[in-house]
Amino acid sequence: MTTTTTHLATGLPADALTGDPLPYLAAGWILLAGLHGLVTSRHAVHAVGCLSVVQAGTYVLLLAVGYRRGGTAPYFTDIPPGTPVTDPVAHALTLTDVVVGAAVSALLLALVLQTAKRHGTADPDALTGLKG
Repeated sequence: MTTTTTHLATGLPADALTGDPLPYLAAGWILLAGLHGLVTSRHAVHAVGCLSVVQAGTYVLLLAVGYRRGGTAPYFTDIPPGTPVTDPVAHALTLTDVVVGAAVSALLLALVLQTAKRHGTADPDALTGLKG
């Protein structure tokens, strides 16, 4: 007698979900590398770049969460019922994350540029407090 194990949250067979920890480890490594650069940064433009690297770790994590082994693209017009598909919500969140990341990076770089114009430096340690 063969028993099939199903995943409680999705109802799919347990072997249809990815059991590979590599994407999660890669996401964690990218996140930690970006955080290290952010903490050790001595220039504001470098800090913005490191923040973008941290956000790239979230892209990998979201794509890993939405992946299903053997899954196809979630276009339901030409596939038979019961075919495993990847999670479209995770893909939409990743795309939204990319757009928000680009907007935040552009805003932060504009702020760095204005700060460098007013104070003559982009070194966060050299900047003094606000004067009003």
